[in-house]
Amino acid sequence: MSDAEVTSTIEARALPSTVVFGFVKALANELSQGPVNLPSVPEIVVKIQRVLADENVTNDAVVRVLGSEPVLASKLLNMANSVALNTSGRKIADLRMAVARVGFNIVRSAALNFAVDQLRSVTQFKHLEPMLDALWKQSVHVAALCHVIARRFTSLNGDTALLAGLMHNVGRIYILTRASTQPALFADKLTYQSIVRDWHTNVAKALLENWQIADEIIEAVSDHEDMQREARGPVTLTDVVAVATRLQQHLSNGELTDLTAPLVAALKRLQIRYPECQSVIDESAAEIEALKAVLGG
Repeated sequence: MSDAEVTSTIEARALPSTVVFGFVKALANELSQGPVNLPSVPEIVVKIQRVLADENVTNDAVVRVLGSEPVLASKLLNMANSVALNTSGRKIADLRMAVARVGFNIVRSAALNFAVDQLRSVTQFKHLEPMLDALWKQSVHVAALCHVIARRFTSLNGDTALLAGLMHNVGRIYILTRASTQPALFADKLTYQSIVRDWHTNVAKALLENWQIADEIIEAVSDHEDMQREARGPVTLTDVVAVATRLQQHLSNGELTDLTAPLVAALKRLQIRYPECQSVIDESAAEIEALKAVLGG
């Protein structure tokens, strides 16, 4: 990204500042030079990302990597035995069975959960814990909604939708950790929020590309906020994430009767009405809460 483009971003917010410009410029350089990763990512998560990037990887290879980190292995087993992901109710007792049952996208979800847990425990970021918790809880709620919406209203894979929802905030998490060394940015909430709004999808795209996540997930995370995107053709993962994020915002504000225009537009794309969607969410309350509990939300 050029200096002119960075300057344009700052001027568009009418907040000229050497601190802001320096931060945004550094962010642009990180994205252009790559690879981009969350800070303090455990080596086991890097190994998981690397092994899953191989489209010919076997379950046994994934199990060997998972087995080297007991906490992550336990987290995956808990997910595999959750009410939402184990509808048969049969106890899954070992990693091999868990990986075979839930699939690689749930393994990726467990790895991201583990990475964020580790990030929150780093001394350097302890003062960010409330904000990291809030972002993660929002991510988990959106992920659970994506899972339900994909399975009930589309032919898309629910576990893929869950992973996309879980990852939709990774750009915000990255920016938060980078901004933690700039107290002035936190002192001016409008400035910080404008930077996040302008940059978080670009950052998320860079992170997911580095992790070699599937293109449809990268597109969903990158484009779900774009109200001007192409609205023709079959329903996509982007549509599901768009509905889930706007529903989460709506539901977090309580029982509102006036729906936001973005939520109405997103629901229209899936050809569902809000009362019908609300009924499905109510019916799936136990599943949503089970997913939130197992993902730490």
